[in-house]
Amino acid sequence: MTDNPLAAAMAAAASRVEDALAALLPDPAGAPAPRLAEAMRYAVLGGGKRLRPFLILEGARICGVPAGRALRSAAAVELVHCYSLVHDDLPAMDDDDLRRGRPTVHKAFDEATAILAGDALLTFAFEVLADPATHPDGAVRAALVAGLARAAGGAGMCAGQALDLAAERAEILPESALERLARLKTGALIAFSAQAGAILAADEAARAALAAYGEDIGLAFQIADDLLDVIGDAATVGKGVGRDAARGKQTLVGHRGVARARAEAAGLAESAARRLDLFGDKAEHLRRVAHFTVSRRA
Repeated sequence: MTDNPLAAAMAAAASRVEDALAALLPDPAGAPAPRLAEAMRYAVLGGGKRLRPFLILEGARICGVPAGRALRSAAAVELVHCYSLVHDDLPAMDDDDLRRGRPTVHKAFDEATAILAGDALLTFAFEVLADPATHPDGAVRAALVAGLARAAGGAGMCAGQALDLAAERAEILPESALERLARLKTGALIAFSAQAGAILAADEAARAALAAYGEDIGLAFQIADDLLDVIGDAATVGKGVGRDAARGKQTLVGHRGVARARAEAAGLAESAARRLDLFGDKAEHLRRVAHFTVSRRA
């Protein structure tokens, strides 16, 4: 990932986030439940684009936030994202055997351990955010906790997953309902990640611009994910493909077709880039991320 500036920046950020997560996560050797701690580390470490942490680190950088505070916030959001993947992969949800090119947590361990590992990652994320090491101002920490809770909970990511599961059993849904599903399931956590740096800086103007940017790329990301399930290669994607169609799952790509979905994702990327005019050249990496979101192959 070092052939272009964005790739190099994302690789460097992913390495920093990996180190932070490795330091924060419990060591199985000293944990009350060693197998649970091992499953938590397995779920989080050693893979992934770390896109959400990158958004936080870049947003924090352009808002002048100290790197240590941004890194802890980035790690917390990645803990939530990884919890969601562990639970999404369960037989009761998407029933996937592969994640990031290796067995899912419930396959590598067992279903009960996977459920508990996801629960522990979710709650640990809020422990990290609530620690004064994340920010000395309790009001800022509370804003981070509240924002992440909304993005991840029953009015955000969890709601999107519930709608996604219901869409397998429902009659044909209107496109507006499928777009809402995508904005909740994937977009809510991405939108929070985009604005978290501005929350750390207590900069409301920057927060509004970055939130709008995040909403655009969040929807674009889900469309791109659905496209990969239709036209992607399992070895490259790192998980099974063609599963949406096999399960009768309704998606925006299924409704609109590949060509129209691609065009919409590209339009969202352009819209996201324009949201960053407030920041000038400082936001160039974020502009590039918008286009990476729709051109990625995994």
